[in-house]
Amino acid sequence: MPGAVHVPALGKLRGVGHAFFTRNGGVSAGLYGSNNVAFGSKDEPVSVTANRQACTRALGADALVTVKQHHTADVVTVTTPFAWDAAPIADALVTATPGIAVGILTADCAPILLADENARVVAAAHAGWRGAFEGVLQNTVTAMTKLGASPARTVAAVGPCITQASYEVGPEFVARFIARAPGFARYFTPPMDNGHVHFNLPAFVADTLQDAGVGTVVMEGSDTCAADNQFFSYRRSTLRCEPDYGRQLSAIVLS
Repeated sequence: MPGAVHVPALGKLRGVGHAFFTRNGGVSAGLYGSNNVAFGSKDEPVSVTANRQACTRALGADALVTVKQHHTADVVTVTTPFAWDAAPIADALVTATPGIAVGILTADCAPILLADENARVVAAAHAGWRGAFEGVLQNTVTAMTKLGASPARTVAAVGPCITQASYEVGPEFVARFIARAPGFARYFTPPMDNGHVHFNLPAFVADTLQDAGVGTVVMEGSDTCAADNQFFSYRRSTLRCEPDYGRQLSAIVLS
């Protein structure tokens, strides 16, 4: 059984299933041990397929749909399942169709699962700093609204991602944010001796969701970079000079 983290704010919603899956409980080996769900990795495709099927069963879903993520602000509305080979480039999915789990893959970026219980609309979004900065979250809320959701009724959970303590960035990164809004300085720590600071991605994501009108926003709180035994992490893999890394799945479904 794949390991997973669940958020009470979503768990209490009627007819909505969700999971922020961990790296545990799958069949992959080596760097990908064990619940790697990324066909884009160099893992054995048969192992990735088995892991994705196990996650789909754990959600009680008929099908799992993911997209080819490229840090865009693009959102796909899903009405029927599509295979990975036919998946579009996008970084969020919205559906009002029961039985289809919409999911995104992460390894430090923030996974966000959203649901309007009354309208029966759910969504999954992938927000690294670039996607969040360029509008993927606002676009996800807009796509949900087009299916009948109300932002004020919507519950959004920001799942396990890299947290401020692990996210060191350079001054050019800070300058980009401050140029957009001087108030964004609140997401950065004071500079260290090397001129670098630490960026608070989950807080930026949560505030962006609230600014988009989402009524309830919660943060799960785990640090993917620090929790080696629970989550895959791109940054941790890079610091260790590893040749590749796995990704975990975050998904939501209407029963």
